[in-house]
Amino acid sequence: MATTWNASGLENVREPNGVQSSNSIPWYLWCVVLAVTSVSIGAHWDVSWHRSIGRDSFWTPAHMAIYACGVLAAISCGYLVLYTTLRRLAALMASSVEIFGLRAPLGAFIASWGGIAMLTSAPFDNWWHNAYGLDVKIVSPPHTLLMLGVFGVSVGTLILLLGAMNRANLNGNAIAARHLQWLLLYVGGLMVVFQMFFRMEYTWDVYLHNTGAYQSMAIGMPTLFALLWQASRNRWSSTVTTAIYTVFLIGAVLILPLFSAEPKLGPVFQQVTHFVPPKFPILLIVPAILMDMVWNRTRAWKSWQVALVTGPVFVLSLVAVEWPFADFLMSKAAENRFFGTGYFQYNMPPASFDVLRRFVAPEEGFALWGGLSLAMLFAALSTFVGIKLGRWLRDIQR
Repeated sequence: MATTWNASGLENVREPNGVQSSNSIPWYLWCVVLAVTSVSIGAHWDVSWHRSIGRDSFWTPAHMAIYACGVLAAISCGYLVLYTTLRRLAALMASSVEIFGLRAPLGAFIASWGGIAMLTSAPFDNWWHNAYGLDVKIVSPPHTLLMLGVFGVSVGTLILLLGAMNRANLNGNAIAARHLQWLLLYVGGLMVVFQMFFRMEYTWDVYLHNTGAYQSMAIGMPTLFALLWQASRNRWSSTVTTAIYTVFLIGAVLILPLFSAEPKLGPVFQQVTHFVPPKFPILLIVPAILMDMVWNRTRAWKSWQVALVTGPVFVLSLVAVEWPFADFLMSKAAENRFFGTGYFQYNMPPASFDVLRRFVAPEEGFALWGGLSLAMLFAALSTFVGIKLGRWLRDIQR
């Protein structure tokens, strides 16, 4: 099977019989999309592994799924950089930028850097665990480097897909552009998964009656939603991406407990016989739907006007659904396979807020509205940044 390149930078695949299939998605795009998928699964699997088993060998399947992302991104995008630089084919050169004498699409440079950063974090993380033991927090120095790498791979993948989609639109190839748009939204959904994973320690169900949880989501999440809405040219991008996030997390809640596990470290306060899943997803789908509706009606508005409206819409709608839903999650009715509130990690003390199903530092009155006002300000600023970034990405072709 021979491969050629058309003017939009997409592959034309010529089968052995001479029939050419038009504008198939390049192999390297499939590689980076698989990389983002692998790390999304591996990260949640790894946290479940630590909560169920404890510190284990570095060579666990969960770790391999995480670092497969770095390998796939570094190899596929590194190859693309070298191939574009050395072969200098006209179509590839037209869709590339030059950095330090090397040529490739901008996203390839970012994703390959992210892959290298992830692989660099691996021995650092292994040394950190051996020196200091089991992490008590997700955000440790090696994990921060790892997350920066994952962020690089995700952003690089997003830019690669956007460049290909924009070139397809420019060349009038609506079918290829539509396929790339859906692939872009899929990656956007996994980026929502990753962003919420990074906020896991702040959005635990026992913190959902404290405004700190909503402030943590207001910083950055509207940026991602606004960016994807602008760049993807899809009227319901926020709804689609949060639906992917919701399905992904519910799938993890339902699937992980099907596999047996037992603690290898002490102290053991909770009897664990299977993998402990993540918490039930935050109901981001509600503000996502409302934001899409608002943005579809405010296309002609200035960026700052849209941001001022979006801040309260995001925060107040999220609080309106999540606050009472958190009450439900604290109740016995949620202790089932679907909502998964009856699972506790092996080292969770019996007197902890999680086991007792009590909220940590619940707020009300002036403290509540003061905290929510700050969250709305954060959401408005985040939205403004997302709109500006998204409008820049709408035109990116390299």
